[in-house]
Amino acid sequence: MTTHVTLLRNLSLAEISLYGIGTIVGAGIYVLLGSVVAASGLMTPWAFMLAAVVVSFSAYSYAQMSHRFPRSAGEAVYILEGLHSRHLATLAGYAISLGGIVSAATLTRGFTGYFSVLFNSPSWLLITLLACFLTAIAAWGVKQSVTLAILTTLLEISGLLLALIVSSDEIIQSGINWSSLSPRFDAASLSLTVTGAFLAFYAFIGFEDMVNMAEEVKNPKRNLPLSIAIAVVTTTLLYAAIAIVALQTLPMATLAGSPAPLALLIEHNSTVPVGFMALISIVAIINGALIQILMVSRVLYGMARQRLAPLFLGTVNRNTRTPLPATLLTGIAVLGFALWLPIATLAAITSTLILIVFILVNLALLSLNYRHGHRGLLPLGMPVLGAILSTGFLVIQIWSQ
Repeated sequence: MTTHVTLLRNLSLAEISLYGIGTIVGAGIYVLLGSVVAASGLMTPWAFMLAAVVVSFSAYSYAQMSHRFPRSAGEAVYILEGLHSRHLATLAGYAISLGGIVSAATLTRGFTGYFSVLFNSPSWLLITLLACFLTAIAAWGVKQSVTLAILTTLLEISGLLLALIVSSDEIIQSGINWSSLSPRFDAASLSLTVTGAFLAFYAFIGFEDMVNMAEEVKNPKRNLPLSIAIAVVTTTLLYAAIAIVALQTLPMATLAGSPAPLALLIEHNSTVPVGFMALISIVAIINGALIQILMVSRVLYGMARQRLAPLFLGTVNRNTRTPLPATLLTGIAVLGFALWLPIATLAAITSTLILIVFILVNLALLSLNYRHGHRGLLPLGMPVLGAILSTGFLVIQIWSQ
């Protein structure tokens, strides 16, 4: 019998922090910067900072809940404990799972566009091979999977640092025009900042995936909340630095119209081959898809252990110490979505589902704190603001579509 075999708890604080940074960075910042610049102009660094502030309220709720309930299927467990609703817990668990599957499928489809530049192969074949490869890695073992994710995360971060380094000569010679980047509080500037922050918000999504690795993290009550904070702060600083350097070294009109702004930044400021940044983008995509497959398999496993999903999904393989049935089901679902749904539809579904889950997790923490007598400004104010801001972003997204 393998029913009682548990997941292997061997991820350190550094490993889960890098896992989280890789999840957040993903492939988004490599293409998103141009869109935020188009919306916010010189207020772009502040748009990223505002997005980070908005995200921090929900990140606080996740950190608090992960300290109290360090289990797989984090969101489902939090909502079950906080709102005492098995229906909402099941809804949240399947929503975050579907969001992860759709996100991995989106990245898998996106991979074919980059890869076809190097080799001319049928899209369906590339999608099938990548989905099978990533599922096999995820099934092999958590240490191997997370090690690969960490290595690719380090490469992603290296790409961001390279963009900063190659721009340093021009920055040193010309300096930074801080007055042009200073925050302005007139209606027009605030409108530009808020519009860009709405776009930049999606560059911070990913910290929520970390809590679903809880049963494989050493000392999770300490390391999970701390790693969430490390991941959010690190990515915020990187994003703000990239935005400032890009605005100071590239014409704004060129930057705003670029689908690959970081490649443009390196091409403008160095002799490093642009293909190198394209390679990093491919790696970022692979990393993002792998992390989503890992996350979803742990959510389904945790839900099964809570009897919110079919029990066979809660089985851990004795040799690999991974939830093999949940991993295989996730891989099959990713492959199906990637082959049959258009990429625009996939992206829209992902963000909507994640915002719904954010709202429920914030409300769960609010309810839990109120019932347990934690009624100060921080215990109640943070989840209230997190729920309000997530609702606002959800309404704006639905309205815009």
